[in-house]
Amino acid sequence: YKTQLKIGQSTAKFRNYKNAYRNIVVTKVANGYKDLLAKYAKSVQIPGFRKGHVPTNVLERKFGESLKAEALADLIDKTLQEIFEKDESIPQPLPYAQPTMDEAPVMDLEKDLTFTVKYDVMPEIADVKLDGITVEVPEVAIGDEEINEELKAIQERNALVVDKKDDDAAEKDNIVTVNYCELDDAGEVIKGTERQDYVFTLGSGQNLFEIDDDVIGMKKGDKKDVTKTYSADHNNTELAGATKKLRIELTAVKVRNLPELDDELAQDVSEKYKTLDDLKAGITKDLNAALENRLNEIKNNSLIEAMIEKNPVVLPASMTEIELEARWRQMAQQFQTSPEQLEKLVNSTGKSKADMLGDWKADVEKALKGRLIVDKLLADKKIEVSQDEVEAEFAKI
Repeated sequence: YKTQLKIGQSTAKFRNYKNAYRNIVVTKVANGYKDLLAKYAKSVQIPGFRKGHVPTNVLERKFGESLKAEALADLIDKTLQEIFEKDESIPQPLPYAQPTMDEAPVMDLEKDLTFTVKYDVMPEIADVKLDGITVEVPEVAIGDEEINEELKAIQERNALVVDKKDDDAAEKDNIVTVNYCELDDAGEVIKGTERQDYVFTLGSGQNLFEIDDDVIGMKKGDKKDVTKTYSADHNNTELAGATKKLRIELTAVKVRNLPELDDELAQDVSEKYKTLDDLKAGITKDLNAALENRLNEIKNNSLIEAMIEKNPVVLPASMTEIELEARWRQMAQQFQTSPEQLEKLVNSTGKSKADMLGDWKADVEKALKGRLIVDKLLADKKIEVSQDEVEAEFAKI
């Protein structure tokens, strides 16, 4: 409360101001409780009374403590809202971190209501220190090796996939189709383990039981029973230390026929290319642009890491937690599933959501600290983007 007292005024006058303020506070608390009583009195139904005609003293006897608790919560919410709206000098709570209380206050209609709340606020960063920061960026150039790798990838993307002859054995890089199942100790099929028409490339290792080497040499129509033993530290927890008996049937073998590296291939890739040299020039240009972006990314990341080390930032736990949850939801969207289904999927691999969030935490904290420091630099140096620059970037894209 504010007073207009001057030095020398009587303590009695000060006491009058203080008592007047206290009467206002106590009245506000009591009125809040009475308003709640009146609201329920109009709507509550109690045997023996008509709706809207329940005496407030009956309500107090029956629901007194519950009503006080609700009135207390309403008063606290309204008070905090008023404070944060009227006084901008008070640090605002983060929108996703609700204020909490270590101890709930006691509501006494004859006394002042006093309570203490704790809440997370946006971290404060003083002037960002940049002196003495250096970063290293690797010197890299695009050469023939990189261009040839890209040409090979283009060949594979434009390859024709054709069936091999029935008598031809499956070889590395062939595309095969298999049926397989697990067998018990008696050599009988374990129900529910059958898999039909499973397609993969031999040598890629992109199959559950790692049967690439077992299929190589088989011919279309061949069947084979194999026993596979997996190491104790296998990355798939369901296979780690296990021995599996499998029955494999090879139903199809295909091979990629790569096109020749010539002008015709260049024209198939894009209408803008007329010759193979045009295609190579286009590849070189694209690779150099990708390299420049990658080097800029390395430089920026190194700079931000150096700034974080020189400018310590204390992050509220709630800020890190909300960012982790946002990344979890983003991952679910990428897998085209719900966050709940994603958690079940992760659990099936032997990990948990908590494990994955723990793995991400360090990177998330670094990203948040870097973002806060960069935002501070932008504000301090008044760096803004003009509309012309935005339009130029759109044109470039």
